[in-house]
Amino acid sequence: MTTVRLGLPVLYLRSRALPATLAALVGIAVLAAWAADWLQSRPEFDHTARLPVLALAPLLAATVIGTGLLSHTEELDRTAVRRWWPRRLAYVLTLTALAAGALALAVPGHPEEFGAPAMVRNVVGATGVTAAAAVVLGARASWLPMTVYGGAVYLAAPRTPGGAAAYWAWPMQPGPEVAAWAVAGTAYGVGAALLALRGPHPNRDH
Repeated sequence: MTTVRLGLPVLYLRSRALPATLAALVGIAVLAAWAADWLQSRPEFDHTARLPVLALAPLLAATVIGTGLLSHTEELDRTAVRRWWPRRLAYVLTLTALAAGALALAVPGHPEEFGAPAMVRNVVGATGVTAAAAVVLGARASWLPMTVYGGAVYLAAPRTPGGAAAYWAWPMQPGPEVAAWAVAGTAYGVGAALLALRGPHPNRDH
């Protein structure tokens, strides 16, 4: 009985290619740290130079987490006697925490502006949107909605933070912006709950 209990979580993690997901997240964090340091070292930039990193790195991390939800054992997940939602919830929570922590270390300093708090918020919000997209579109296409939205916001967001833009352009807001945190947190809560309860939409071509 103990062997079976230990085997189910291991089977679940192996079916999601966890080592590849973790390796990709580490690579994104290293690249983000290098890019943030290089941008900030340029004499023509100030601390806002890291804004492209805070916009792009969470998108990449959310993409890795979302596509990592692809399961080659969908029938097992949906027909197993044991409920899979606790494992799905634990999986997405753990990966979100790891990604947020690693990327927060990539942008030290200026926490009141575009530093670690803004990075954590963007990882949380982007992962939430991606998790919800995985439920609707499937894991393979889960990266698409947040990528399109994030790109549009990056181009259209006003330079002055706050106001109504704090709600619709939350990825481009400074760290302490409460409204941006509220939107990102809500997106994560909804996305994680949907993913835990429903699981990714089946991909019928594998």
